Amino acid sequence: MSSQVVLYDLPSKQGTAWSLNPWKTRMILNYKGIDYKTEWVEYPDLAPTFKSFGLPPTDKNAPGYFTDYSSPAIKYEDEKYEMDSWPIARSLETRYPEPSLQLDDPINVKIRDYIEKLMGPIVPHAIPKVVYLLNERSATYFNETREKIFGAPLSEIEKSANEEHWEQAKAPAKAVGDMLREHEGPFFLGEKVSYADFIFVSLLQMMKRINKEGLFDRYMALDPAFPKIFDACKPWLEKET
Repeated sequence: MSSQVVLYDLPSKQGTAWSLNPWKTRMILNYKGIDYKTEWVEYPDLAPTFKSFGLPPTDKNAPGYFTDYSSPAIKYEDEKYEMDSWPIARSLETRYPEPSLQLDDPINVKIRDYIEKLMGPIVPHAIPKVVYLLNERSATYFNETREKIFGAPLSEIEKSANEEHWEQAKAPAKAVGDMLREHEGPFFLGEKVSYADFIFVSLLQMMKRINKEGLFDRYMALDPAFPKIFDACKPWLEKET
């Protein structure tokens, strides 16, 4: 081992972490007590920076594939690089097995694949507000790329936000709340921490960062289990730079 672990993350205007996927990796690093530093990479610099590390593009068949190059990426102590929060989680568990992420438990894949159902209904309330968090170059990039994805400017998507979206959010939120209650919480496996907790809490933390028009508070109010898991995970949210 020759150097410190480096996490490549997307910065907010305040120079702190905000984005869902990098937070997943950051929470693991914090939970396992791994010494690391953050290097911030703006949205338009992700692809050229990660290509310069020799990283291949993300497999289009990978779970949750969104684009070829995305945050997070990581440099391990042995100078090897990796990208994408899911394979990074497996590598970190192999390299630093204690405390465990319980990666063999099916709850991890279940929550990983459920995030889209949780986020989907409130996209018009949340995603357009991301630009207010970003530095100018990243905000421009975010606006341009998301307009292509949604087929309309984010300003138009934001105008479409309404109460029906919150109604649609209730069922998937309750489903996750029921999963948390299955083992009597606060975590998905009861008193035992798993990566599933970090996946879900990273979503909550992103909403807290966005938190325009009470987004975070309203989402947390969807189920009484949400504040409990969020509070239980607070120690691993403290290091955000």
